[in-house]
Amino acid sequence: MSKVLILEDEESIRSFIVINLKRNGFEVLEAGDGNEALQILKSVQDIDIALLDVMVPGIDGFEVCRRIRETNERIGIIFLTAKVQEQDKVYALSVGADDHISKPFSPTELVARIQSLLRRVNVHRETSARVSFHSGPFTLDLISKQFKKNGQMVELTPTEFSLIQFFLEKENTPLSRDVLLDHVWGKEYMGDPKIVDVNIRRLRQKIENNPSEPEFLQTVWGHGYKWKG
Repeated sequence: MSKVLILEDEESIRSFIVINLKRNGFEVLEAGDGNEALQILKSVQDIDIALLDVMVPGIDGFEVCRRIRETNERIGIIFLTAKVQEQDKVYALSVGADDHISKPFSPTELVARIQSLLRRVNVHRETSARVSFHSGPFTLDLISKQFKKNGQMVELTPTEFSLIQFFLEKENTPLSRDVLLDHVWGKEYMGDPKIVDVNIRRLRQKIENNPSEPEFLQTVWGHGYKWKG
């Protein structure tokens, strides 16, 4: 049973989410403020997904996300927010979130987003016919779930890991944003397609010698992106 942590200070919204997630077979943990959420994350093992509201008492959702990513790249993180400004969505992804969903949302949409992200989280637990990839200074090992550059570990979120794996599987092949969305986020994904571009920028910061002039994760103008082997 997958474990989901909910950080939401409005009890009515939190209860609504809890009821619907339990109906869909999730184990749910609840936090009403940022400090409580961080305490749960320290004390409970194997939380798969964190649903974080932005505006909560004490430590806000952005800071909770940053602190999670300092020690844990494998948990999936989705922001729940009433904010509609584009910069807030982009900022949520830049601090380590995998996805965001704007209030109000339907239970069906929320469950679909969680299930889509779980598939990426579970990449770290699944086996593959091909167990490793090598490209230039990079190695991706699907058994240990490690990605290395020049032998040094590069910490990746579940979404970043899935993206890198797909790029290495399709080395030197231009991949459109739509293809990346369908493969990594799932055909049922209903969010902002710009989530692809934000994750690409975040990956370049982690793997490129000069992110502004990418050598490996290249833009194919008018089409999308490719991994240059």
